Amino acid sequence: MDRNSARQLVAVVGDLNTIFGALTDLLLGAAGQPWIYLVVVLGCIIDGFFPPFPSEAIVVGLASLMLAPGGPEPWLLLPAAALGAFIGDNVAYGIGRRVGTTRFKWMRAPIMVRSFDRVGQKLEQRAVSFILVARFLPVVRVAVNLTAGATGYSRKCFMAMTAFSATLWAGYSLGIGVLAGTWFQDSPMLGLVVAIVIAALLGLIADWVAGLFRRKAKLGTPANAVVAAESGQDQLVSR
Repeated sequence: MDRNSARQLVAVVGDLNTIFGALTDLLLGAAGQPWIYLVVVLGCIIDGFFPPFPSEAIVVGLASLMLAPGGPEPWLLLPAAALGAFIGDNVAYGIGRRVGTTRFKWMRAPIMVRSFDRVGQKLEQRAVSFILVARFLPVVRVAVNLTAGATGYSRKCFMAMTAFSATLWAGYSLGIGVLAGTWFQDSPMLGLVVAIVIAALLGLIADWVAGLFRRKAKLGTPANAVVAAESGQDQLVSR
């Protein structure tokens, strides 16, 4: 590398440091403002019935800044996230009860249609555990909440389950953020990025595990058992 290239590289690094420094100051400044908790509540509400909205990124990102000077207060961030998640889940339940699961275009997308079908079956089998686990799966939780309302699942039971799951989810999200913030306490912006990446990876892992359970459940269905039995009989006859 010649001197000119080295100077250009140093200049670029310096510019990046300036940009990240400005972003850090901006984020920290917003994180310490009282209205940031209202943003968290509203974000989690929207995420309850609109899958693309990244409430996890908001909560985890702010949690990663709690240890930094001027960061958000955990005793306010936790209830804000839990309250927003609870309201969002119950708004989705109300939408499902009122309009069903096919009214809007995004509900008719293939991934949502498959999710609604699977959710309807699971709610009949083990509704309580399914509602609790679904809170941690972004797309699945919307399908669960809408389907629970559309199928007439008990509102009281649903409210109790979502109150519990929303609190667990908020604590989990704050835990990820604090962990990342502790690792990168001297660089809040890097901790923010790492926290969001961790949350995304855990979400992918959760989806993968859920897929394994779905495939395992399919293999254990009576229809598959009958097919396997018939296959075994055919093999005996052929012998």
